[in-house]
Amino acid sequence: MASIARRSLFSRQTVRRSSRDAIRARYFPNVVLRTHEDRPVRFYDDLIKDKVVVINFMYATCEGVCPGITLNLARVQKLLGDRIGRDVFMYSITLKPEQDSPAVLNDYVAMHGVGPGWLFLTGDPADVELLRRKLGFVNPDPRLDADSAEQIGNIRYGNEPRQLWAACPGLAAAPWIVESLSWLYDERARPSGERR
Repeated sequence: MASIARRSLFSRQTVRRSSRDAIRARYFPNVVLRTHEDRPVRFYDDLIKDKVVVINFMYATCEGVCPGITLNLARVQKLLGDRIGRDVFMYSITLKPEQDSPAVLNDYVAMHGVGPGWLFLTGDPADVELLRRKLGFVNPDPRLDADSAEQIGNIRYGNEPRQLWAACPGLAAAPWIVESLSWLYDERARPSGERR
């Protein structure tokens, strides 16, 4: 009887998820969003899978930190040059999808001189809220968290295939953000002899 149980145990295939799959399942819902160009995209499959990314939340009529962060990220985009859309992809997701249609976001992109490789995204309000929470863009004070004007003002950046993720203030010095990103995609940026 014991040998039958042992054979049964060894004959069953144990399904184990890789750490990458576990992180994806926990933090990166594959919800459908719409770009400022009015294209549908899936958050995980189309936007972050196999990429180095920068993600922030904003909204077009924000009078708080959003304009400053957008201008700062425009500096980051300029400093990264042709690496944007090749080595690094940037995504700004609206906190007010009911107001920020693709057309509104497209006007916002034009107003801020945003170039290729940086998408502004909207979607179903429940999906955007799910992303905001899963990505950790949450204020620990529930009262402040409920007010989109009180957003935390961080950016999250990471290398999805390497499972390396970090966050920093969206108003951090643009050259410092670029240097931090370079550690995710460029081995030459690492001091000699230092390993990941």
